[in-house]
Amino acid sequence: MKNMIKLGITLALFAAAACVMLAFVYSGTAAIIAQRQQADLEAALKELFPEADGFREITGIQSPDPSVTIESQYEALRNGEIAGAALRVSRGSYGGPIKVLVGISAGNTVTGVKILEHQDTPGLGANAASPTYFVDRAAGITFYGQFAGKTANDPFVVKDDVQAITASTVTSTAVAAAVKAAGTGAAAWLAGKKVETDAAPAASEDVFAREDAE
Repeated sequence: MKNMIKLGITLALFAAAACVMLAFVYSGTAAIIAQRQQADLEAALKELFPEADGFREITGIQSPDPSVTIESQYEALRNGEIAGAALRVSRGSYGGPIKVLVGISAGNTVTGVKILEHQDTPGLGANAASPTYFVDRAAGITFYGQFAGKTANDPFVVKDDVQAITASTVTSTAVAAAVKAAGTGAAAWLAGKKVETDAAPAASEDVFAREDAE
């Protein structure tokens, strides 16, 4: 009995020590992870708005599509003026939520699209995240490269004005719907209008500028 008690106490001490060590490891890496995510976000925003000299997190843009959630939203600034808006949106896809960053210029055109997270099938839907996956190789058109230059008023219908990934209509439709919702919501915000929706806007207002801006 005494041996069992000693063994139990020893195991409890080891477990407690392991928990403490894990807590220290997490606290030490959490800041690094947050910094890396912030750096990745800023790089993605700069990719969508290469001429911008700063970005500011905003509120007020709403999704017109209940299947698309706006997770965060930013205005792109150029010489103190609004050059456009970038929205990080989430929409259900084949393997789970697919998160997309969409840039919309002040002229209501899509400046670019970047897939941030996805859980879709490797070799199929996962190709949506590849900047080198061609839907029309002869014309040099990549899957999410095809969205750049479209207007917020375009239909974004797969197999109509959006070319789908081979054998991945669900993923293609999810991305197209996400871009359409982002475009419509951003265009309305840029025009000072309100989109009818049940979705709640983001709540934070954080400001950051590009240190490497000219």
